[in-house]
Amino acid sequence: MNAGIEAAKRELRHMEIDDNPVSVKAKSRDFFWYSPVLKDRLDHIGADFVVNPRSEAEIVQILASCYKHDVPLTTRGTGTGNYGQAMPLAGGCVMHMRNMSAVKEIHPGRVIVEPGCLLKELDEHCRKHSSQEIRMFSSTWATATIGGFIAGGSGGVGSCTWGQLRDVGNIIRLRVVTMEEQPRILEFRGDELPRVSHAYGTNGIITEIEIPLAPAYDWVGMFLAFDDFMDSARFAIDLANQDGILIKLANPFEAPIAHEYFPRIKPYVSSDTNLVGIMVAPHSLDGFMTFAAARPEAKIIYRSDDNDWKRDPGPVFEYGWNHTTLRALRIDPSITYLQVRYGFPRHLELVARVREEFGGEVLQHLEVIRENGKAMFAGLPIVKFTNEERLDEIVRIHEEMGCMIFNPHRYTLEEGGRQTVDRRQLEFKREADPKGLLNPGKMIAWDDPDWDFGRMYEYRGIQPKP
Repeated sequence: MNAGIEAAKRELRHMEIDDNPVSVKAKSRDFFWYSPVLKDRLDHIGADFVVNPRSEAEIVQILASCYKHDVPLTTRGTGTGNYGQAMPLAGGCVMHMRNMSAVKEIHPGRVIVEPGCLLKELDEHCRKHSSQEIRMFSSTWATATIGGFIAGGSGGVGSCTWGQLRDVGNIIRLRVVTMEEQPRILEFRGDELPRVSHAYGTNGIITEIEIPLAPAYDWVGMFLAFDDFMDSARFAIDLANQDGILIKLANPFEAPIAHEYFPRIKPYVSSDTNLVGIMVAPHSLDGFMTFAAARPEAKIIYRSDDNDWKRDPGPVFEYGWNHTTLRALRIDPSITYLQVRYGFPRHLELVARVREEFGGEVLQHLEVIRENGKAMFAGLPIVKFTNEERLDEIVRIHEEMGCMIFNPHRYTLEEGGRQTVDRRQLEFKREADPKGLLNPGKMIAWDDPDWDFGRMYEYRGIQPKP
């Protein structure tokens, strides 16, 4: 261990520090192993120590000490991210936010919360104290933090109505600490928010979050069976476009996903069944039943408010988003996945073309999302992995068709996004992290401004394999 790390640990010894190699390794990991590509490259990565701040004042001390001693610092929530966002590539300090979990204030239409609060606990607190709920959350809501969702997520359950996290209005305010000799505390609103939201903690540490709320409902979860997958996709999009029906989820699964990978649903479907999961507000049930009755191709096989299954399947949303991938990996560890955007107005056409091109090699799992007021699809298809070269070829073919890939087999901001430099985030990193110590290796624009994205970026400072 180098002298700077030892010096920082001595200065921070009055705080809650963990330097046990076993627990430090565990707290240095996220769900990067969803990707066989990242598992091969990141499995050995670990921090040198972990510190658990209890307040913003302690975060200021940690950042000042690590800055003085040139110690890399990676912040994390619970590590439920899927593509290495929270992996400390250069070692150093992991700052774990578990002790900063207070729900500070609830008002009509908004809540102020610390970043370490679990999404589930935040949602339940808002329901209990104000009959409101958070607009959107990841399928890992039981274990994921709101800070991790803001810093590393893009959308989730609720995006079919409310759009994406970075859409205007879905974040009200962020409070951020910089990593300088004398860290500053800044607040961002409006068009300043993209400077630090979905930045993987590369240019500031979020210490307080203000987000909007919506009225809370006892959502009714349903599963519907279809013989034809494109019928299921059209049903989901048409449902999302019904102005009078309030939904929080609509996700088609191509056969045989439900039969192969959802054990509690398997008794009620065949290997040819295409499935759609939905969440509908109670006051919209009559409207939904009217809508569904006009579509004989749709067969309701499960309702959470009228369940006669022998085993309760659990929340419908826990089958969607990346829980689909997780459930599939439990059955078949050899599979992997992609993240695809099927943009409006070609969303249905693109899905059909991809299915025709790849067949069973790429099984469609779609999530209805809203972008600029238009319902379209995000795709998290299950991919039968053979080798890295074929996976890259599958990505290339998608892109040539006109599908946008947010590549989950890369660990950088740019490659996991739109493969372009976000100048706002880069400029703020230059201001807020002049030594480049915050989550090193995740922002290509900082490390190599001339990178052409023709191949996978590999951070030069990454810890070598033992």
